[in-house]
Amino acid sequence: MGRRSRASELQPNVVLMDLQMPEVNGIEATRRILRDDPGVRILVVTLFEDDESVFMALRAGARGYVLKDADEEEVVLSIRAVGRGEAIFSPAIATRVLAYFSKPAAPPQAFPTLTDREREILKLIARGHPNPSIANQLSLSTKTIGNYVSNIFTKLQVADRAQAIIRAREAGLG
Repeated sequence: MGRRSRASELQPNVVLMDLQMPEVNGIEATRRILRDDPGVRILVVTLFEDDESVFMALRAGARGYVLKDADEEEVVLSIRAVGRGEAIFSPAIATRVLAYFSKPAAPPQAFPTLTDREREILKLIARGHPNPSIANQLSLSTKTIGNYVSNIFTKLQVADRAQAIIRAREAGLG
């Protein structure tokens, strides 16, 4: 059986976590603490304010993120907020988090089960190109294109070229 962590021995309500520690980094320590006791609330107090550190800590389960240069009042308020179950971020981190989530989402890709090559072939099918023409344009054999077309039909759950063309055009391809 593995060594118990201090958090599992002490059973705190809130843990102040630094990301840079000897032996185990704060992200991994956060994961381990929450694996052992999901009710613990973790507030990261660190010097690191880069997006990767912030989002890794949040994905690991941290409930808040405050920079070490925060004044005492901000840290105390953050501890109390996290203790009540709130999520809290220092102003600089909150700005980053909000900017990240306010970025327009990439439009969903039509037919995500298709490979890039299959999507390219489907576009050509939707434009009315027969297999030999597609093979010529992509420098592939007609047999290879036939295999791709068969896979496309299976993934789109269509019986023939006409149905594939309709589905592709409805999705904006072709």
